Amino acid sequence: MRIKLFISLIIIPFLMNQIQAAEEVAKVAKARGQVQIKQQADAVFSSLKPGQSVFDGDIVKVGGEGFCIIVFLDDKSMLKIRESSQFQFMETANTRTINIEFGKVLADVKKDKRKDFRIETPVSVASVKGTQFWTVSNQMGFDKFYGLEGDVEVFNSISGQFQSLGPGQMTLSTATGQLVTSPASPEEVPDDPDDEEEEPEEEAEEEEEEEEEESTEEEPEPEVEEEVIEEEVPEEEIPEEEIPEETPETDVPDVEEEEEAPEPEEEGPFNLGAGLGSVTIDGVIYNQLALRPEIKFGKLGVGLDLVMYIDPQGNIRKDEWDEPTDFFDKILYVSWGAKGDPFFARYGTLENMTLGYGGLIYGYSNTMEFPEVRRIGLNGGMKFGKFGTELFVANFKDFGRGGGLVGGRFTFNPFSKLTLGANIVMDINQYSGLKDFDEDGVPDLLDDFPEDGDYDTDTDGDGIADEIDPDQDGDGYTDNSQDTSIVNNDPDGAVLKPDPFDIDEVDARSVLGLSVDAGYPVFSSKMFSINLYAEGNMLQFADDKSGIGLVPFGANATIFKIINISFEYRMDSDFYAPRFFDQAYDLDRVVITEDTTGNLSVTTKDQVLDISEGQRSGFYGAASLGLFNLVSASASYTDMSSDNGDTLRSFTSALALNTDNIPKISQAYAYYQRNNDDNPFDFANPSPNTILGYRIGYEVSTGVSLVWDYRRLHADLDGDGVISEDVEGEIINILNIETVFDF
Repeated sequence: MRIKLFISLIIIPFLMNQIQAAEEVAKVAKARGQVQIKQQADAVFSSLKPGQSVFDGDIVKVGGEGFCIIVFLDDKSMLKIRESSQFQFMETANTRTINIEFGKVLADVKKDKRKDFRIETPVSVASVKGTQFWTVSNQMGFDKFYGLEGDVEVFNSISGQFQSLGPGQMTLSTATGQLVTSPASPEEVPDDPDDEEEEPEEEAEEEEEEEEEESTEEEPEPEVEEEVIEEEVPEEEIPEEEIPEETPETDVPDVEEEEEAPEPEEEGPFNLGAGLGSVTIDGVIYNQLALRPEIKFGKLGVGLDLVMYIDPQGNIRKDEWDEPTDFFDKILYVSWGAKGDPFFARYGTLENMTLGYGGLIYGYSNTMEFPEVRRIGLNGGMKFGKFGTELFVANFKDFGRGGGLVGGRFTFNPFSKLTLGANIVMDINQYSGLKDFDEDGVPDLLDDFPEDGDYDTDTDGDGIADEIDPDQDGDGYTDNSQDTSIVNNDPDGAVLKPDPFDIDEVDARSVLGLSVDAGYPVFSSKMFSINLYAEGNMLQFADDKSGIGLVPFGANATIFKIINISFEYRMDSDFYAPRFFDQAYDLDRVVITEDTTGNLSVTTKDQVLDISEGQRSGFYGAASLGLFNLVSASASYTDMSSDNGDTLRSFTSALALNTDNIPKISQAYAYYQRNNDDNPFDFANPSPNTILGYRIGYEVSTGVSLVWDYRRLHADLDGDGVISEDVEGEIINILNIETVFDF
């Protein structure tokens, strides 16, 4: 039985794989030093020589001092592979993928419509159609992409963020989910070894011509040729070096013709994502069918989220399609450029929103409750001379409820290195974060008729609003009335519910934050860099409460470009909480709590934190690094204390596995955050400031993955200071399971 099972699971698939002929996709135009290849049928690597064919599924490895040029047969696109690199060719009917494990690869992609071209690493995906760019990927989860020509769209597989890369720019993508685009320093861009070789060759040819004119001696000529050939390839490969000479020659007219054609430049790449899975909304499990097309025209990007939710009875949830404003929710984003550009803007979803050094707002996201709650925000900025500005709106829908979280940053560079900054963040009314479906001003959790804007109170719970119920308290008597014609009046009178909280009838509860900062890079090199900074922050709450937070000394350093360390000495006074507007702000901005007598009340974040008056001091530290091409990790810790024993501590962490070492796992990421708490390490007893989650992707086949996206949030609804599973709604689990297709 075991032998039959072995034959079924191992031998038969192996034989079928051998029967299928691999497709020839490219040829080797040049190979120098140690260049090896391993085909699908081979168990070990063998030498790769000029003129040799490359097939779908082949793995190419370039040694420490090697160099290789590979030209694709169909469109003459070219790969230049530098030393210490390894990657695999993957071909489908519509997509050409280069899976880079590590190394440096220059891709010169021709403007051909037949196939989409993608560079994939364990952390990132770069999608192009006609461009030239470098990919530099190390084994610790750090990728760098350098744009030379055209546009590249870089996607971080960990965080789901994407940015556009243009000529003269560099995009950094890390295993901790960071994705940052900035101007590229010319010194950082890898050199093209092929260009370095051509210069001495041309000089040698000129010298030969001069020598031929001055003398008839022919002996120096072969000596020069031998030197050039021996430098390029091993001695035994000299005859085969002549084989691919025709390929580069045919490339020249093809490149010229495609560069002159304007049509491909006008069209941008189109990507269609599809998802099948389940999602829980308002406590009901729905089957989800989603189409997420993304369209790119130059720096303009558009992403849509066209989703249908189907309940267990097969009915389509109509709440997402029954109002004109619902169609704005279908816009996932509209973007122009990226941070670092002279002008950039993004409308829709916002991720990792940070201003300055993060004393006020750090890592804010308006998607923490997506898809149950869809927020539409805006982030944009521009630079003009020595001045710069950045603005953001967290959710335009809040304006209709008299509130909104908004902010901005202004910078000035008086001279080349020093940067001065000022930030402002304001929540106009924290109450506007309450969910109010019928928009009558009464939050859904306090509204006995959350879908009817005319009524909100039902004392006896009989489904008839007090305003029209003759027996409001449900005791069987008609309630007392001035109308003497009404009989059977209630002898005791009706004891009714108090009027519920109404956002339209209470004073707005705002939060205002102001800050200034200064930063100066004191040292920078390829191995080590350090930046010093200082920051001052102020928070103004309602009830005339305010606080100040100072960072008189802060430093962040980069070591070998793979280790990042930050340290701050902090001083706070009165009612100040660092990073008040954090990733979980929309979750604890305003909550509804219930006391021991069953009374419900509305409480804002500053009231829940219960920050005491006084002075505190302490430190903040953070670090991120990669470990042996296996895992990347980041963590931060804040410890503030006062003379009277009050403490304010925070802890955040993230962990990402290099899935290249795990078969069939396309992504693996987990995170934990607990800010402004007494003991952030009390994992058994979470607080409202605690969020955690993970994202796991299983690759079913090329281009098809099954993704689990889990988030756990917490709320202290009964106000007892304890998060309990016995109280409904205090533990909020959000799990999305999707089968994701990438076309």
